[in-house]
Amino acid sequence: QLVESGGGSVQAGGSLRLKCETSGYIYSSYCIGWFRQAPGKEREGVAAIRSDGTTRYTDSVKGRFTISQGNAETTFFLQMNSLKSEDTAMYYCASDPVCTIATLTPPNYNFWGQGTQVTVSS
Repeated sequence: QLVESGGGSVQAGGSLRLKCETSGYIYSSYCIGWFRQAPGKEREGVAAIRSDGTTRYTDSVKGRFTISQGNAETTFFLQMNSLKSEDTAMYYCASDPVCTIATLTPPNYNFWGQGTQVTVSS
């Protein structure tokens, strides 16, 4: 089970920190990904982190977003800075319990949260 929180409304240039809390068995090799979906658009991968600490970002958020794991193995964050109106979307976290490489491809992830809305006004 995955539960997202931290979404909200912010002006362009502002910041938000999304949180993903996971539960269940923790495998030795897992990936957590953040995805977003705007109305009328396909779901896209934003950032991903593997259990060994490797990360991956989509080009549009590099230098602005940071994915990280909290002190608890079951908590993950997406720090979003310098937000733009085009970042407006529903944000989801997802898990791939057994992964060899962090990817931004939605079908690679087995479990999904319910999403948290991020709205950036210009």
